[in-house]
Amino acid sequence: MLVLSRKKNETIIINDRITVTVIEIRGDKVRLGIDAPKDVAVHRREVYEAIQQSQARSEDQGSRTTTP
Repeated sequence: MLVLSRKKNETIIINDRITVTVIEIRGDKVRLGIDAPKDVAVHRREVYEAIQQSQARSEDQGSRTTTP
């Protein structure tokens, strides 16, 4: 894992396509602005994991369905 320090309004650029900017630092919370192309999905980790679990359940239910 790459660990970088950034101050308010400083930016990180990923692969020439994604820009992450520190918008605000308040106590132990950091607000980030993420600018990415529409074809790049951006999710909080807990949302990403919920999507993955939902897709796995859907695939599992689909494999259990049998046709006569």
